[in-house]
Order: sequence, then structure tokens, then C-alpha cells
Amino acid sequence: MTKDNGTISKHKFMEELRRYQKGSVTRRHFLGVTGLGMATAVLGTAMPGLRPRPAFAAGDIGDRVILATWPNYHDEMNFEAFTEATGAHVQVNVFGSNEEMLAKLQAGGSGWDVFVPTNYTITTYVGEDLIIPLDTSKLPNYDAGSFEQRFSDAGSVDGQLYAVPKNWGTTGFAVNTSKLDGAPTPTTWKEFWDLTMEGYSGRTMVHDYQLTTIGNALKYFGYSFNSVDEKELADAEKLLLDAKPHLFAISSDYQPPMRNGDAWMTMCWTGDGKQMNVDMPEIAYVLGAEGGELWSDYYAIPKGAPHMDAAYALIDFLLNPEVNAKEVLAHGYPSADARTNALLPKELLEDPILYPAADLLSALEFGAAATLTDPNRAELLARFKSA
Repeated sequence: MTKDNGTISKHKFMEELRRYQKGSVTRRHFLGVTGLGMATAVLGTAMPGLRPRPAFAAGDIGDRVILATWPNYHDEMNFEAFTEATGAHVQVNVFGSNEEMLAKLQAGGSGWDVFVPTNYTITTYVGEDLIIPLDTSKLPNYDAGSFEQRFSDAGSVDGQLYAVPKNWGTTGFAVNTSKLDGAPTPTTWKEFWDLTMEGYSGRTMVHDYQLTTIGNALKYFGYSFNSVDEKELADAEKLLLDAKPHLFAISSDYQPPMRNGDAWMTMCWTGDGKQMNVDMPEIAYVLGAEGGELWSDYYAIPKGAPHMDAAYALIDFLLNPEVNAKEVLAHGYPSADARTNALLPKELLEDPILYPAADLLSALEFGAAATLTDPNRAELLARFKSA
């Protein structure tokens, strides 16, 4: 069941994780078998400030907090624990793109208390006065020095902190290798698009999100993921229009069709790739060799948040390393917080889906702020979706 040194094997760890997530075993059993309980106890004793504690007493923050976030991105049991500790219910609104999130906030009256923007969008929110500077005195679990800088820098604009790191990841594609009829697993974006229009016709999904869908079409030609060059965008548009009749769907919620076999390949984020691969090992997660996206997501508070105390309380709760470790185990996205990583099993920290080899990471690009508001990219995606 375990290795000779007493550590649990990767296979056994993931098996126990799925049993815990499905409610087949108790939290105590899961923490005991995997060793996470001991790691948490040791670190909590050495650093008492890491123990889960709400920033506000129960009843002080109202009865709800509204979180706008991405699909498959949290541990529901953490939300239940937050409600038990504070009395505030977590209402989750899911969105599929940063453009959708921006439009909602620009329109006003979103009702959100906390939202999860991606690194390249934060300067736009600041420029449009849609986001508030954070009061770190209300975030006792925030420790700037614990975060890897490249995944936390985007949260500060002109020396002011507007967002704190959630986690980071990559954008690649997931492919059901059992449908390849013995052919090698594709390793490039060129193969992704060619396979979409050939053997996987009618079975491929792309994001309902211009940054990644256009960006990964640009990679077919070797262009920058962030290009706003009109000629290069025209090449990407032709590819997208050629591929459109061969797509199963345009959606950022692609796990259900991949799991039930309706879709065989999809653009995919790290955590979704990991979640599917654990349950269905035939679904491989691939980073296109030509490059693509490296990203980091953040917690932020929109201007006019109706439940401000609850917003701070939820962010602080989720920043707690013990809570965040449970988040990572549930959603499969890597954390940039060294305190959280100290609580995670070695097998997870060495997983090639979550932590790709340096040569694969080096080809990736962070999204550029210009892509969020570039009219040519917005119009291209609209034409592609309506074609």
C-alpha cells in the first residue's frame, strides 16, 4: 500500500483523494492515510498563525458572500467550513472567460463580493476603476513573501495591491488517447487543429474565450499567443473558420462531454486536465510544443461589493495554507504559496501535469493586457462563433 519509506504511492494517494472527494471516506481517514494530517499538525504547531481561523467572528459578516469564479475551481467542503465558522453562505457564480467577467463589471450591479481575475486583466480593472485596493490588515493569512514572484506580481499596480494570488497553471489540450486507433498522442497545436479537422471531426471542443482560442490558433503558424497583428489574426481566423464545422462545441465547461465520450479532445486548463486524467487515465493532458499560455489567477474585490466584510473574510480563509492545500487537492491547480506547498505530498508536487518540465514551461507566454480589449480579437471571436 505504501512505499518502504512510509510515504504513500502516487497511485494510492490519488485513489484515496477520489474516495474522499466522493464522500466514501472521512476527512480524518484521508488525512491519516495520506500523511497530510501529520504534515498539517506539525506545520500548524511550528507556525500557529497557519491554523484555519476566520478573520471575523461568526455572525459579524452577514449571511452570505458572492464569489464569481471559474468552473471546477474550488473544494466545496471548504465553503461549508467557511459557512460553519462565520455563518455566511458562499454563493458561487461561474463564468467562462475574462471578457465575460469584464463586461459584467462594466455593466454595473454584478452583486459580486469576490471575483477571480487572471493576471493580464488586472491593469484593465484598475484603469477602469472597477476594483478596490486591498487592505492587508484584513487579510492576516496573506504573506507576500511566501508567493513565487512571477505568479504574484500582477496583483500590484503602481505599487498598490489590488489582488492576491489564488493559483497558477497552463493552457494545453486534453485528448482521449483511446480514440487514436494506435496513432501517437499529438504533441503540438498543429496536430491539435489538424486532428480536429480529420480523425476527431465532430469531437473537439475549444474555449468560449478569445485569449486561448485565438491564441492557440495563432500557435499553429508559430505566431505569438498574444499577437494583435492584423495579418496574423487573419491567418488565425481562417484556421478557426475552417475548423468550425468540425467542432463538437465552443464552451469553457468541457469536462462533462469529455467524460461521457461525446467529445474526444478539448482545449484545457491544468486542473481540468488533472481531474480528468485521474479518473480516466486514457485522457492525456498535452502542452503544445510550440508554446501557449502560462497564467496565474487572483482573488480580488470589485468596487461596490455589497458584502465587504464577508469578501475579506472569504479571501483570508482561502489564503490559509491548510485550507488552500485542500483546494489544490480538489481542483488540481498548483499553488504559488510556499506555505501551502509544504503541506502537499511529494507525489503531487512532482506531477508532470501540474508542474511541467522547464523546457515546456519556457515556451509559454503570460497573457498580455492588450488582448483583453483589442477590438480585432473581439470581433474575430464574434465572427467565429456566429459562422
